[in-house]
Amino acid sequence: MREFTEQFFDLLLDLDGNWRVTTVRSNYKDREVFIDIEHVGKQACCPKTFDLCGVYDRAPKRKWRHLDILDYKTYLVCRLPRVKNKQGKVITVQPPCGGSGVSISSQFEGKVIDLLQATKNQTKTALLINCSFSMVNRIMHNSVKRGMERRPKELAFTNLSIDEKSFKRNHHYVTVLSTPLSGVVIDVCENRTKQACSKLLSEVLKDKADNVQTVSVDMWKAYLESISDVLPNAKIVHDRFHLVKYLNQAMDKVRRREVKQHQELKNSRYALLKNQENLTEKQRIKFESIRAANYQVSKAWQIRENFKDTFHSNNMEEAVKLFCNWGAYVLGSNIKEMIKVAKMFNNHLKGVCNAMVESFSNAMAERLNGKIQEIKTVARGYRTFKNFRSAILFFHGGLQLKPLNLR
Repeated sequence: MREFTEQFFDLLLDLDGNWRVTTVRSNYKDREVFIDIEHVGKQACCPKTFDLCGVYDRAPKRKWRHLDILDYKTYLVCRLPRVKNKQGKVITVQPPCGGSGVSISSQFEGKVIDLLQATKNQTKTALLINCSFSMVNRIMHNSVKRGMERRPKELAFTNLSIDEKSFKRNHHYVTVLSTPLSGVVIDVCENRTKQACSKLLSEVLKDKADNVQTVSVDMWKAYLESISDVLPNAKIVHDRFHLVKYLNQAMDKVRRREVKQHQELKNSRYALLKNQENLTEKQRIKFESIRAANYQVSKAWQIRENFKDTFHSNNMEEAVKLFCNWGAYVLGSNIKEMIKVAKMFNNHLKGVCNAMVESFSNAMAERLNGKIQEIKTVARGYRTFKNFRSAILFFHGGLQLKPLNLR
């Protein structure tokens, strides 16, 4: 009769009648526990055909890292049975603890995924669960691969957002494709060239390109050309966030130019750039004094506010009319910095007017950009694109990352 210890671990590991714990060994010096399990049934399920087949022989002994017991590294050890299926092929049966890796259990893998999502740092996760960095890294890549394979093949996207994210120094970027409503990252590609973006769109959409109705994007030429080639029927929407950002940058240039003659404009940057409802009392007082003084930067601020008022236009005809009126007001202001932005907007008139009408924008993509920056900062950067892509999809891909056999 087996000892109580083995029976206890049968329950802990939730083994069915075909598996049982034979021995539990410990190494006190290295703080390790080894749990030997064996298959006791005469038949087993073939992992390829799912037929019930007789046991043919047993594979060499293997071990899997499992959840620690009282801070002791715990390993499951087993000689897995092999079956001969109807096609005559000898196949090794899946272990009851089976994870996606050859040396970890599903429960251990699930724990690493939970810790990694909490810490957003592979090094800290490895320290917390007492394993190597490379094991955590491998689990992250495997879980992302599994999650991407689980995405419904029939999934069709009607609205897309394309944005860039700096990856390394020296202007090295990645292109992030996401959905504007949910903010879920669909996929990531290296570089922000036309070739890279076109390939990304083609691989993601395949034969569903006609379903895409709008694409929120900045005025980056390579992105616009890619959309024109791959999604000729999609409506380009130059997202409101970037449009206002251009006006903010121009307005700040006006302030920096004028501050040389008007010292009261010093330290007024945030008083002018922030939304009115977000101003502190001190910033509000400063803003009101600047506005009353009728500087060029005050007019630039009004130009920005007038443009923001054009959002939520009812249709394209109204949007074009409002833009023309706004453009005439900008030209009449004689503020060179704002005129330059207005001319740029005019060169992309259709996309700008679409932004006035459509509710979709890259606001969610920009929030994603901030979240991606956070994981990049916590990890102190990523050396390879492969690691960076997996991290982005792991944390923001909306993927089912864990093994299916976990409860």
